[in-house]
Amino acid sequence: MPMLKLPPGSKDGPPGKHTWLLFILAVLALAIGFLAMLSSAYPQAMKDAPKGAAAPKETERATRRTLIRFLTTADFPPFNYIDEDGVLTGFHVDLARAICLELGTQCDVTPRPWEDLLPALARGQSDAVIAGHMVSARAMATVDFTDRYFFTPGRFVGRRGGPELEITPGGLSSTRIGVAKGTTHEAYLQAFFPDSAIVALETQELTRDALLGSKVDLVFADGIGLVLWINGESSEACCELKGGPYLEPKYFGDGIAIAVPKNEPQLKSDLNASMRKLRASGRFEELVLRYFPYRVF
Repeated sequence: MPMLKLPPGSKDGPPGKHTWLLFILAVLALAIGFLAMLSSAYPQAMKDAPKGAAAPKETERATRRTLIRFLTTADFPPFNYIDEDGVLTGFHVDLARAICLELGTQCDVTPRPWEDLLPALARGQSDAVIAGHMVSARAMATVDFTDRYFFTPGRFVGRRGGPELEITPGGLSSTRIGVAKGTTHEAYLQAFFPDSAIVALETQELTRDALLGSKVDLVFADGIGLVLWINGESSEACCELKGGPYLEPKYFGDGIAIAVPKNEPQLKSDLNASMRKLRASGRFEELVLRYFPYRVF
């Protein structure tokens, strides 16, 4: 800003009134010009200045998902199935919708055959797969997973009112145990119950039939499937769980989680945060008890 000089006086005395008036007007003009310069510079300064706390919120609003596309199957009750009205429902379907509600997004849950789920995710045809996939090194070679939300322990089932059995390797020596052939449950029995009489059959259904017909003393299989069977009509109320749950990850996986693309860390973080909130609020347990009223663990 240029320096101002006092108005010169007359040769004979101090400045006159007219001269002072011109000086005051000049000062005002310079002040107005200086303010105008600041005003014009302010928008550019705001543009160039570092963003404050409000900037991330605007970015978040710009990038927030409005829709999450889930894939699941339609043939794995009570996790996911078509009900009597032809509507896709189940634990996974309700969990996906609860997650979307927590995140404030719309939710699309579409069924596909199991073998198409992860390939469709890799092709970008969905944002996430919620269908009961086990977290494993093989699966993690192509996809990422959220935090685990469910575990499927191995369990023993035996007839009600039968002889008391000590469910230990020594206690089950020579005991006939039915198990599905080629499964991790068979491998577990061979590793930890080598002295038992392991009866490997082609399917889970055949092992249950063998227990109903007293051809085996116990069945060892997936805990969730066994709980659903012993509380359903086909078991004829024959049987009950024996011993505690077995959760060794090497044999029974590292839990069930939602599969997401490897290049979507923000989606993974959002889903994890939503599930933590659902657990904290009690909503997750409500969903579990709705579809699994009988304790698995």
